[in-house]
Amino acid sequence: MSKLFENLFYSKVGQSLLSALGVKPPVELKRFDGQAPWVKSPILLAQPPSSPLQDVLEQADIRFTLFQADQELRHDGALLDATRFKTTEDLTALKTFFAGASQQLNASSHVVILGLNPDSCDDIEQASVMEALNGFTRSLAKELGRKAIMVNLIYCEAVDAAIATPMNFLLSHRGAYISGQPLYVKQAKGTSQDWQAPLAGQLALVTGAAQGIGASIARNLSEQGATVIGLDIPAAKEALAATLAPLKGIAVATDITSEQAIDDITAALAGKTLDILVHNAGVTRDKTLARMPEHFWDMAININLAAPINITGALDQQNHLSENARVICISSISGLAGNVGQTNYSASKSGVAGFVRQQAKLWADTGKTINAIAPGFIETQMTDQIPFMTRELGRRMNSLSQGGKPEDVAQGVALFAQPASQGLNGQVLRVCGQSLIGA
Repeated sequence: MSKLFENLFYSKVGQSLLSALGVKPPVELKRFDGQAPWVKSPILLAQPPSSPLQDVLEQADIRFTLFQADQELRHDGALLDATRFKTTEDLTALKTFFAGASQQLNASSHVVILGLNPDSCDDIEQASVMEALNGFTRSLAKELGRKAIMVNLIYCEAVDAAIATPMNFLLSHRGAYISGQPLYVKQAKGTSQDWQAPLAGQLALVTGAAQGIGASIARNLSEQGATVIGLDIPAAKEALAATLAPLKGIAVATDITSEQAIDDITAALAGKTLDILVHNAGVTRDKTLARMPEHFWDMAININLAAPINITGALDQQNHLSENARVICISSISGLAGNVGQTNYSASKSGVAGFVRQQAKLWADTGKTINAIAPGFIETQMTDQIPFMTRELGRRMNSLSQGGKPEDVAQGVALFAQPASQGLNGQVLRVCGQSLIGA
């Protein structure tokens, strides 16, 4: 009955009835086609670029057109460099540009605002102006979300090569389902990368890789050139093998909470070091706290939080991580915001964010980085089991009024996995369509 109701809901008749009631179907998001350049068409630039920004645009292979209020051309992206803002009067440029530019953007476009990290500003007024960019970005993202236009903010310490990869990512369709989010980029020596196969020669390990988001992450990393080791529980051995076979990857069936896990991972490495480690494996065991069995609590904490901490620490201590290793953990919007009946899950996923931030401090003076992705409502086999109306509400509770896809999470993981993402460390990026809860 639930499936029948859903089919009726999304039929032409059902959508016509909803439109009559003022409920419009969401604009379908455009997603990346896998071909370089990442940004296909010229973006709309607010003002002539500074020399440093010009260099970054050339490095990222991004072409641009300068904004003119009366032009009729439409664009798939827009960029405003606010790093030169110093006074509150400078904020007027936000209204001047975006009031006109928003009318010149196609549906499913991408907007990026560049600002200086407020913590790097010595002047009080300039620091306040830079902080104002955050609220503006979040509000503009909600205004333009009805056209499925993503708006994001990059805080940097300087306009240099370190911002090339995150800027290229957020201006492209790789950044689908990411909106209203700030990314903080630290100064780092620019690492050139092949935009077509940026992960060529890299060795990656993905936990929970048999299906769903984990399988999508494994495929995405492989498509970008990495050799993938996929890990999942022994019960998922056949599904894991089926996922890894087309990728020519290595399947490891083991329990990540067991003492045997590190030995099994080490054996799969065959003397090599890991360049990319993705902690995707996770579980939910929902009950209100008073009714929660002890093993429900233990399972969520051990798999979702203790295992990433222990495995990362062991691999690092045993020198199984490369000098420039990229570690990416999966947190959760519902974990960060909290949910009734998910005290164990929320604690574990919030703990993941804390782990990432603390480990990033320890690795600050090394080549290693660690970051996290916090997915929102992602359409998977798990969400298919949710009652239809509850599922539909979950889809609608974000600025884009739709659920994301596993590939959206995979693209976020791949951003942090890039060799040239050295300036991204200790971040928790929300891939949630700008969730209206907890974001």
